[in-house]
Amino acid sequence: MDSPLSPSLAGVDASAPAASPALRWSNSFADLGAVFSTPLSPTELPDPYWVGRSQQVADMLGIDPLWMGSEQALAALTGNLRLEGSRPLASVYSGHQFGQWAGQLGDGRAILLGEIETADGTPSELQLKGAGPTPYSRMGDGRAVLRSSIREFLCSEAMHGLGIATTRALSVTGSDARVRREEVETAAVVARVAPSFLRFGHFEHFSYGGPAGALGQLADYCIDRHYPQCRSSARFGANPYAALLEAVSARTAELLAQWQATGFCHGVMNTDNMSILGLTIDYGPFQFLDAFIPGHICNHSDSQGRYAFNRQPNIAQWNLFCLGQALLPLIGDQDTALAALECYQPAFAAALQRRMAAKLGLAHTHDGDRELIEDILALLAQDRVDYSIFWRRLSHQVGGQPQHTVRELFVDHSALDAWMTRYHQRIAPLPAAAVARAMLGVNPKFLLRNYLGEQAIRQAQRKDYSLVTTLLRVLEAPFDEHPQHEALADLPPQWASGIEISCSS
Repeated sequence: MDSPLSPSLAGVDASAPAASPALRWSNSFADLGAVFSTPLSPTELPDPYWVGRSQQVADMLGIDPLWMGSEQALAALTGNLRLEGSRPLASVYSGHQFGQWAGQLGDGRAILLGEIETADGTPSELQLKGAGPTPYSRMGDGRAVLRSSIREFLCSEAMHGLGIATTRALSVTGSDARVRREEVETAAVVARVAPSFLRFGHFEHFSYGGPAGALGQLADYCIDRHYPQCRSSARFGANPYAALLEAVSARTAELLAQWQATGFCHGVMNTDNMSILGLTIDYGPFQFLDAFIPGHICNHSDSQGRYAFNRQPNIAQWNLFCLGQALLPLIGDQDTALAALECYQPAFAAALQRRMAAKLGLAHTHDGDRELIEDILALLAQDRVDYSIFWRRLSHQVGGQPQHTVRELFVDHSALDAWMTRYHQRIAPLPAAAVARAMLGVNPKFLLRNYLGEQAIRQAQRKDYSLVTTLLRVLEAPFDEHPQHEALADLPPQWASGIEISCSS
């Protein structure tokens, strides 16, 4: 059946730029010059239709809700209609992929429309992913498929709901145009939003082969636009590039602590998939853990397990060293670059300790808390306990209102009982109701588990987008109870463990 969200495009004139819906555009990245990007328009998709829209992101951008339901919006966010004031382009970058230098990469299927001044006055870039081939497509078709586009749309907003730094997603549109991956699928376009889509790989590209001065121009642009405090660093004096490396290291440490505490696996942490702003970017073979298996590999393409869950913090540090190497011509000497990178490990350890303590309802850490955390993680791994359900049940149990006990999740009851005794002794002086409230505010009830995404995709492939809409609503507020959607917080079905997600996902 046709989607109820899909108005006809009859009468939409795609031959000329359309008036933007009261959007204030700027194009600072385009203004950097031709060495950084290639101007080009998206390739049209036939007969597009709505699959999902985020009103939260539309509100952030100051987009009128009426426009978001219009034929013009559908055409523009698919790439079939250029909005007046936008200057579409694809940027060039390079990167290390699975630990190996891959050389020139670039926006192979993403086209940046420009920057929109948001409702609070700050600019956000609007990019269409799946908008057709670019000079950087490397023989690819430049398209995204419905399957991967739904996953990115929902996970972008799910991560924001969890409080994890991320790019956002305004919409996903589909078309019955055919795209060949492992099998023939249908095409889709995600309109995604971020303050910047600059990656570590942008700096690697211009460090290892760009024209003279381009690396400094890009770094100055990044500092002036996103890290102005680096111009007056007390630690690095007149070396803003070292201060930039330190600031990116600190943000990346915080991001990785968010991932690890939540049980999020990115799956493909290449340097071209690392945001210079410390955002989660490029949702491909991601997964939220079901059973707590520290060495879990979510990417079927990762045969060596380079990006396993427990390796993510060290891989992030490795990527930061690649960024430091790229910035070395600007920083000036290796010792200063190494000093700028030193903050990562202690910042990550402190942030993770703080977040794991919060999951236990501990606002302030005491001696012994680290062992308490490490011991419960060891028990979770030993019995392969569902990670998020354990923390949510523990939160309710502390508050005295458990529907199910955490004991039911474990095999080794005696070891759990011993740990629970230590834990209750630790929180005994604290008001139980306040501790439980705090825990329920950091231990989500709802996550975009792989099987939920798969169910939404299967329905969408039948032109039923209702589960996409329902999941979006629930994942925007993942700490709320949503009693009418209790089934979405259940233990995953047995078939979920057989889902394989690869780099093409």
